[in-house]
Amino acid sequence: MRGVNTERAQQRVASGAGAVAGRVAVPAGVLAAVAGAFAYVGTVDPNQPGHYPVCPLLRLTGVYCPGCGGLRSAYAFVHGDWATALQANALAVAGYLAFAVLWTVWVIRAARGQPLRIELGPVQAWSLGALLLVFTVVRNLPFGGWLHP
Repeated sequence: MRGVNTERAQQRVASGAGAVAGRVAVPAGVLAAVAGAFAYVGTVDPNQPGHYPVCPLLRLTGVYCPGCGGLRSAYAFVHGDWATALQANALAVAGYLAFAVLWTVWVIRAARGQPLRIELGPVQAWSLGALLLVFTVVRNLPFGGWLHP
């Protein structure tokens, strides 16, 4: 009987408020870092020259990379200008929303003591790569001007 009581006491401690706080500490730290980055971009306007470096691919080749316009998109997103955020970099906005969903799932699973498992198979990985490639190509073609940052 002595071992049974010890195991139950350990289970109670592992499921207490302190244990939950410990399990969600890493997701909370990630959220704090992302919130800090968005706060910085929200206060330092990337539309004003000199605050951020220019994309090296754009500077050297004149080709928009998938990340071009990402800072302008984040700035508009922070200020609630969704149309400008989508116009600056629609893929980045989708990434912000995907991060929010994945972070929420991560916190819920961490609070329950379950690990977050994101397992991309070859089909998903190739699909993401193809999406990035198509986005990059289309935004650099004449008819994809609406995707220019």
